[in-house]
Amino acid sequence: MKPMRAAVACLSSLWLAGCSVLGGSTDTPPSGLVVGDEPYAVQAGATALAHGGSAADAVAATYFALAVTYPVAAGLGGGGLCIVHDPQLDRTEAFEFLARDGANPGEFAVPGNVSGFSLLQAAYGRLPWQRVVSPGEGYAASGFPISHALATRLAQSQDIIRLDAGLSAEFLDESGHLKPEGAYVTAPALAQTLSAIRAAGPVSFYRGSVADEIVRYAGSQNGGVAAADLQSYAPVRSPALAVTIGSETAFVPPARLGAGKFTQALLSRLVGPGVQVAAGANLSAAVAAATGKTMEDFGLAALPRDLGATGFAAEDSYGQAAACAVTMNGPFGSGHSAGATGVTLAHAPHLGQSGLSAAFLTPVVAMEGEALGLVGAGAGGPNGTAAIGLALLRFGQGLDVSQHTTGLAPFDTVNVIACQNGHCAGLPDSGGFGLAASGQS
Repeated sequence: MKPMRAAVACLSSLWLAGCSVLGGSTDTPPSGLVVGDEPYAVQAGATALAHGGSAADAVAATYFALAVTYPVAAGLGGGGLCIVHDPQLDRTEAFEFLARDGANPGEFAVPGNVSGFSLLQAAYGRLPWQRVVSPGEGYAASGFPISHALATRLAQSQDIIRLDAGLSAEFLDESGHLKPEGAYVTAPALAQTLSAIRAAGPVSFYRGSVADEIVRYAGSQNGGVAAADLQSYAPVRSPALAVTIGSETAFVPPARLGAGKFTQALLSRLVGPGVQVAAGANLSAAVAAATGKTMEDFGLAALPRDLGATGFAAEDSYGQAAACAVTMNGPFGSGHSAGATGVTLAHAPHLGQSGLSAAFLTPVVAMEGEALGLVGAGAGGPNGTAAIGLALLRFGQGLDVSQHTTGLAPFDTVNVIACQNGHCAGLPDSGGFGLAASGQS
């Protein structure tokens, strides 16, 4: 029997916070859940599920919509990590497509998101590629209202927006003030780029006119992105790292990545050999203490408040689950839009603290035997990773409807789908302004 799902009911007022989780059975066959920080992008992912798509289709559709509706953290110029579990193929894999330094590094990073989500969707998707790109393209071309989630991030990034002509044209009014929540905005240049990606696939981003314009612009700004850097970019697909936590197995990024190292180190302090969190212990306090010690181990002290990252996840009626976290290495990345492409380029990871954001991208899929227990992602900083650790420790104690990062939400966020006894609930960070949506048609 297929599991019943619970979803957050705020579809009629997408930019309002304070959504509640609804549970119970339904006469309509369930088709999965999507959860994330920005409501319009989550709707795009849920629509992919409603049209028969897989969890991989849903996260890809969510991402390309986020690139338009939440560019502060998810632009086409950034990169990220995903974990995909597919029981039919008996595989749990990690996809790494972080924005990287060019061969001759400058201010800008070589983008990875387009290539990464293309590889993931080709491997695990059920829908045509065009179907996962088109919702984002539609938002960019026809316009979308600024959600409360986006408005909150824009308010903290006004100085960055004012220094870039493309961002200013989109998000500032004629008097130079931020457009308010609910105002409709368009991104015509970005729509043209997404149109090319939809029609011709990722090759149109890494070669051809879009790539030529990125290279031209980067060259004019000492940006350090050459044609060879774009043409040679390749995402990495590998087995996810399995960590045993009580009766569950959590799949996290591989230890060769900074995110995998930090996550593994944190979990080792909580459930490693010879470590046992006492029954009845204050789990939040235990995770906070372990996080602080892990940060000390990695020599991390003060961090920027906003590392320009976001996480999202999906599960479907086929049993597939996918979790992703992406980053621009700072809000709006470098703050530079690449000429006529509408693509805001990420900060090069070698610059200052820019590359630290990747260490705190924490997509995870947790299984209890063959049953899905949790799929979700922390992003934005160590508090996002800590919140994922706390969610894993709470596994089996009931569906926690107050899932929350331990710090500066909504800039450090956690979004999860938790399942127990055949019931699943989408739990957006209660300190943020996101959404969980069902894919029921």
